[in-house]
Amino acid sequence: MEQNFNLYHIFYTVARCKNISGAARELYISQPAISKAISKLEAGLNTTLFLRSSRGVRLTEEGELLYRQVAGAFSSIEWGEKQLSRMQKLGMGHLSIGVSTTLCKYVLLPILRPFVRENPHIQISISCQSSYETIEALEKGRVDLGLIGMADNMEQLTFLPVMEIQDIFVTTRTYLDNLKERIPSNTPLSSRKVFSESTLMLLNKENITRQYVDRYLSQENLTAAQMIEVTSLDLLIEFAKIDLGIACVIRDFVREDLAKGRLLQLKMPVSIPKRQVGFSYLSQAPHPASVRKFLDFFENGKGKTAGTLRSDT
Repeated sequence: MEQNFNLYHIFYTVARCKNISGAARELYISQPAISKAISKLEAGLNTTLFLRSSRGVRLTEEGELLYRQVAGAFSSIEWGEKQLSRMQKLGMGHLSIGVSTTLCKYVLLPILRPFVRENPHIQISISCQSSYETIEALEKGRVDLGLIGMADNMEQLTFLPVMEIQDIFVTTRTYLDNLKERIPSNTPLSSRKVFSESTLMLLNKENITRQYVDRYLSQENLTAAQMIEVTSLDLLIEFAKIDLGIACVIRDFVREDLAKGRLLQLKMPVSIPKRQVGFSYLSQAPHPASVRKFLDFFENGKGKTAGTLRSDT
């Protein structure tokens, strides 16, 4: 559109009012200014848009054709303004989050629950995937936020800690009793010996948690008789409960099982170092209002939420 937008606005108003004086009152400009603008638009389009008479103006055939298009355009603009006003009034928006199934269940949901109650008009999309996939999605702009464990190579991302977690090894009393029967009675039953005779259950190797635990096992020179790999922490917990072996899990997520004796924590000479879980986002990217609102909400309520999650760490 080469012509000035204001010329089309004046044309649209004159056509709707059907006289120049009415358009002048609505636009708060003089009648000569309106006549000049119409003449300029007609000259630019090389056509006559209005027929003038003592009773006002009426559109020519060419003017009718242009008016239908211009009226549709201004109607779309007005609709867009109303939608924008409604969006701002209701706090509408969209927020996409990448998170693993485990962190979604145990960490994200308790944070989302009050946020959704307070912001019911923000649509939320959740992509359940590994933390490495979430980091890639963040870097490529496919998700707004990621809830991940702290990892290496996060130079492009800002990391906002949510909680500190502790990886531990758990099993059942039944599994340990059965293990003792298989080990000669004169052999000291140290945690290292238990490990070497046990079935160790870990997350698969693509998982950040697994790689973190693998570094610990290597540093402490710990090996197991057998290995089972699974894709979710919930499966590790359930497998441990049926006496299948020793599982590496996150302590916060088995607090009730430990308290009720369904699982026992295997005491190690050296504990696995604690690590952080948090929200990440692209440092340099502009963030929509919904993302800023979520981050503000989280930071304002972080003390209460994180304190509850950390209470038994």
